[in-house]
Amino acid sequence: MHQLYLGLEQEALKQKNALWTAREISQQPRVWEQLVDSMQPLQKELQQWLEPVLALPNLRIILTGAGTSAYIGEALQAHLNARMKLSAGQRVEAVSTTDILSNPDLQLRKEVPTLLVSYGRSGNSPESLAVVRLADQLIDQCWHLVVSCNPQGALVKSAEDNLQCKVLLMPAAAHDQSFAMTSSFTSMMLATLLLFTPDYEQYKKMRMLAGLILQRELDSIATLALQPCRRLVFLGSGPLLGIAREAALKLLELTAGRLPSFYESPLGFRHGPKSLIDDGTQIVLLQSANPYTSLYDADLRLELQKDRLALHVSAPLPLSQIAGLDDVWLGFPYIVYCQMLGFFKSLQLGIGPDNPCPTGEVNRVVQGVNVYPFGQE
Repeated sequence: MHQLYLGLEQEALKQKNALWTAREISQQPRVWEQLVDSMQPLQKELQQWLEPVLALPNLRIILTGAGTSAYIGEALQAHLNARMKLSAGQRVEAVSTTDILSNPDLQLRKEVPTLLVSYGRSGNSPESLAVVRLADQLIDQCWHLVVSCNPQGALVKSAEDNLQCKVLLMPAAAHDQSFAMTSSFTSMMLATLLLFTPDYEQYKKMRMLAGLILQRELDSIATLALQPCRRLVFLGSGPLLGIAREAALKLLELTAGRLPSFYESPLGFRHGPKSLIDDGTQIVLLQSANPYTSLYDADLRLELQKDRLALHVSAPLPLSQIAGLDDVWLGFPYIVYCQMLGFFKSLQLGIGPDNPCPTGEVNRVVQGVNVYPFGQE
């Protein structure tokens, strides 16, 4: 029997330049299990390293990366601030490496002890390495947690033999070979949750829901991708806003920019962005499982249906299935749904998802970044 990925045989996927993307989207629940198994024997060592750092008053934990890697921090920041046992003055912030590198004097604080959590699929992005060096240059007390999928990457190598640094590696399969980050994004996000706010009951439920989407929603997502849309909007609140942003980027990447995509919160959408809706606009509402937050989602969905301006409004899962799941965990099945939608949109447009920009204007590992020395007057 031929192996199927997202309902398509390997040979057909190869011909469409889509095999790696389909495989890496499909494998995520299995890779998460590998990650859980690999982290369990490391938990004690990681906690012993973290314990004195997390005990520092006024500690600043910065979650950083570029592009998709930055959106991991955006999706996790609010949850970690709420669920970690932080003392007064301690906080978690999501700041992209691109923002830090361009304005280090505005983003880094010399006198504030800092744990820099750096995410990188390859670990070879020039901004990531430059920000690690800038943090050491500008902050008096700085520790580094490198979360990466590539044991040979420059980011991992930079942490070797440094007591101020710790490396958390993902399973080998999480090091995506395709252009778009899929397994790597969810694996690095999951690793952070398992390290700082583990909740295995939430994990089991989210993994089950992601499996349901991969198995039972395949045809409906493929059909949704056939809608003749000209733009696509992803909406989500709280942790799901970061997921909506990542979903919009995946759609844009996988369609080589031919299908514009946008993201916003359901409440923020009314403040101007709603004006982009026309009969060629598809909207994906990432509904919150929080009973209070979901009231605002429901209001907007009813409003959109009443307006009858959009081509289509959908939600990945019904409220009955997501009840009891924290939104940060709900982000996993939601992003799998959005990755699948982007994949099928790419195929519909005749684009090879594994390398949607073969002419090289955009690359798997960013190119063309000049890193300049930074010195304070």
